Amino acid sequence: MKSTEKNFIRRLKRHREDAIEYVIDTYMPVVKAVVYKVLGPTEADQDECISDVFLAVWERAGQFEGDPAEFKKWICMVAKYKAIDEYRRVMKRKGREHEMGDLSFIQDHQDKLLEKEEQEELLLAMSQLNEMDRDIFTMKYFLDMSNGEIAESLHVTKASVDNRLYRGKKKLSAVLKNEWKEECV
Repeated sequence: MKSTEKNFIRRLKRHREDAIEYVIDTYMPVVKAVVYKVLGPTEADQDECISDVFLAVWERAGQFEGDPAEFKKWICMVAKYKAIDEYRRVMKRKGREHEMGDLSFIQDHQDKLLEKEEQEELLLAMSQLNEMDRDIFTMKYFLDMSNGEIAESLHVTKASVDNRLYRGKKKLSAVLKNEWKEECV
């Protein structure tokens, strides 16, 4: 059986090779675009980063829940995070080369770990939002889309996107405050 638009997610979760081939053939342009947007003209190995994206998709396919439209958003997020990680590795390597005697990279590493931890907390909090709000937040803050682009993509008004962002921020703020209070007790 060959992977198609209708069955590739199920086959990918079962680790069928034709499914990853379908994913690579179908999503390579969008993954390249995301990786190139993040890395730009750095010394990073963009092809290696793209390979890492598809490897992560293969390894984490079982974690994905959704349809092909959501899969595209998911693979874009994977690509963005892999590219950010690669960018940080390159910057860290450059920093080490230029400042071998300076220990400032330790602080940078700690800052990045804290940032990553905060990002994980935010993603966990976002899981408590409804699907539409999660999509809007993902597009706005992880894919850097404008409110107008989000509205057009989701076939809603820009005012609706603005309102959902406002209400979602309030809800996320409350959720995160409660989590921080529990951690401090």
